[in-house]
Amino acid sequence: MSGKEFNFGKVAVLMGGQSAEREISLMSGQGVLAALRSRGVDAHAFDPSQRDLGDLKREQFDRCFIALHGRFGEDGTVQGALELMGIPYTGSGVMASSISIDKVTTKRLWLAEGVPTPKYILLRRGEFDRKQVIAAPDDLGLPLIVKPAREGSSIGVVKVAGYSGMTAAVDQAAQLDADVLCEQFISGDEVTCPVLGTGDAARALPVIRIVAPEGNYDYENKYFTDTTQYLVPCGLPAGEEAAIQALVLKAYRVLGCRGWGRIDVMIDGKTRKPYLLEINTSPGMTSHSLVPMSARAAGITYEDLCLDVLRGASLDNAAQAGGTA
Repeated sequence: MSGKEFNFGKVAVLMGGQSAEREISLMSGQGVLAALRSRGVDAHAFDPSQRDLGDLKREQFDRCFIALHGRFGEDGTVQGALELMGIPYTGSGVMASSISIDKVTTKRLWLAEGVPTPKYILLRRGEFDRKQVIAAPDDLGLPLIVKPAREGSSIGVVKVAGYSGMTAAVDQAAQLDADVLCEQFISGDEVTCPVLGTGDAARALPVIRIVAPEGNYDYENKYFTDTTQYLVPCGLPAGEEAAIQALVLKAYRVLGCRGWGRIDVMIDGKTRKPYLLEINTSPGMTSHSLVPMSARAAGITYEDLCLDVLRGASLDNAAQAGGTA
């Protein structure tokens, strides 16, 4: 399929932005831009941190491919602006985006619907003291994970091995977010599972098992080294991959997500029970990114993946806006 066959019109690829993930977003955006152009789409780069979003309306863009990651791109803010302008966009809508970027709110909804996720403690800036920080391991055990509540790409994530490391880890996370999440550490297989589509039509792609150096799948090992192994087929026991895919689809639908996304999962090495960590509603599309890797294993090329995601561009209020083409 080509872009001309579908008639996408004039497309803005939103990339860059002003979050801590700007560098990765630019890499994702350039990949998407090249892929769309290679299929005949009239696609243009657009960096919201360098230009007025109103230019999208003034320059008569027909739809947007959101390749922004993190805040001011994946959190419902850009989605809200595009809703007001009536320009269809890829990925989840305003509410699902704003919920999904907040790891604590995501956990609360998942737990309410019976979706397993690691135990956690929320520390709100100005509302916790050193005593509460030091006491977190008493409830969650050691080691544990400390992370900002609303960052991606493993930014600010620290694995704490002992009580003495708690204060520094929380301080580091608090520099990035007013809310700090302390989370139970699940020892076992680390996997991720992308989803394409919306509602009943959503489908889970092949699960990828991640084997990082010393189990440390951090920002550097995600994007800038070649030492991390990505196994697809994932090599999980029979039936386990299908069960994870079913659970991921449920979690995706619980949050009201649409278009595409990727959910990260830890599998307890002893019980083999999966625990969902978080969802990415605007996943990476770099050379190291996992959605293209999983799609390739399902027989979907990078270019076709980009076209498929773009084809799903829509509005929360499509009926009021007159549809999405």
